[in-house]
Amino acid sequence: MTDAHDTAADSPLRTTGGAPPDDGGSSAAEAPIPLLEPREGIPPVVADEAALARVIAAFEAGSGPVAVDAERASGYRYGQRAYLVQLRREGAGTALIDPVACPDLSALGEALSGVEWVLHAATQDLPCLREIGMVPTRLFDTELAGRLAGFPRVGLGAMVESVLGFVLEKGHSAVDWSTRPLPEPWLRYAALDVELLVDLRDALEKELDRQGKLDWARQEFDAIASAPPPEPRKDPWRRTSGMHKVRRRRQLAVVRELWQTRDRIAQRRDVSPGKVLGDAAIVEAALALPANVHALAALNGFGHRMGKRQLEQWQAAVDRAKALSEAQLPQPGQPVAGPPPPRAWADKDPAAAARLSAARAGVSALAEELTMPQENLITPDTVRRVCWEPPAVVDAESVAAALAGYGARPWQVEQVTPVLVTALSAEAP
Repeated sequence: MTDAHDTAADSPLRTTGGAPPDDGGSSAAEAPIPLLEPREGIPPVVADEAALARVIAAFEAGSGPVAVDAERASGYRYGQRAYLVQLRREGAGTALIDPVACPDLSALGEALSGVEWVLHAATQDLPCLREIGMVPTRLFDTELAGRLAGFPRVGLGAMVESVLGFVLEKGHSAVDWSTRPLPEPWLRYAALDVELLVDLRDALEKELDRQGKLDWARQEFDAIASAPPPEPRKDPWRRTSGMHKVRRRRQLAVVRELWQTRDRIAQRRDVSPGKVLGDAAIVEAALALPANVHALAALNGFGHRMGKRQLEQWQAAVDRAKALSEAQLPQPGQPVAGPPPPRAWADKDPAAAARLSAARAGVSALAEELTMPQENLITPDTVRRVCWEPPAVVDAESVAAALAGYGARPWQVEQVTPVLVTALSAEAP
């Protein structure tokens, strides 16, 4: 244990005291302390059933909330699976688990059922944790808590520094966590990510309570914990970067065929799709509609270091798209559920545009008054939907019902309803 960590273990938490700091950082008088080593050192990586059973027993016997984090290999591997899971709980210490060697952690999840899980940016980690059998019934999201409390910087490092006064080393956040064996500096980084997470949770709970927002936060956390897994995205190929350049349906078909071919290859090889073929190359081929392999090889993203066999598979995808009948071609735009883009409102419905303008101004002012981002006060999509199709009779009861129908939490309904009642009464100029 280093001297810096002796200090970290023994010193009282330095909470914000009053409102969150304006700059999200610590004061010059209290220089932040580097956190260099986990309290009990770097634990061995759990990679077999016997070690996992010991961890499950220890964490089940622990007390208080459990800090949970997961590391993925985004940009390196296909999908968003977890390649390391970190936990820490009072009485159990820290555990680092290899979910490749131990792919079923449902017994650990069951042992922690009913325990509050502390995560930072929970919605990022919950999908990969769910895949290995870990699903919380209760949670506390320290990033979301920071947003609701009005902190301007809500990354884990910034929050630990501004709230607790310690500096986390963040140099390994974007490494390839599928690497085996994992280097010791990476494991140290991973262990430190959960070292102070429960301490941060406790301090943020006090700050939210001081601001009268603790119940709001609990409603948000409950909504995250009870949310079902997201539906698979329809037509994911339409999210190819640079799609705004692609106008013709035949070109759209080329994007779709290349994207789907790339996705199959990436899944089979377990690599990030971008490492198989870049989005820019897909769009380039769609715009050019190359007639043969030679023409394809002349395009950016295809010729350099790409073998003949690879070029042929991409040209075959282009040719399949070119051979489709008109009826088989994709439509230029996805059918959009809900209101049209706001930029079109002034022409389509001037009264709705006036309502939206008034609603945005009112929500912005209220969010500033409550010291939180507008999107955490109420989602922009909810505001648009209520303004585009307001209740037949605009009053507090009908607006509250509309907000609740779109998934707004009770605290959001209570805060936003008066603003929207006023906005929905606005008349077009």
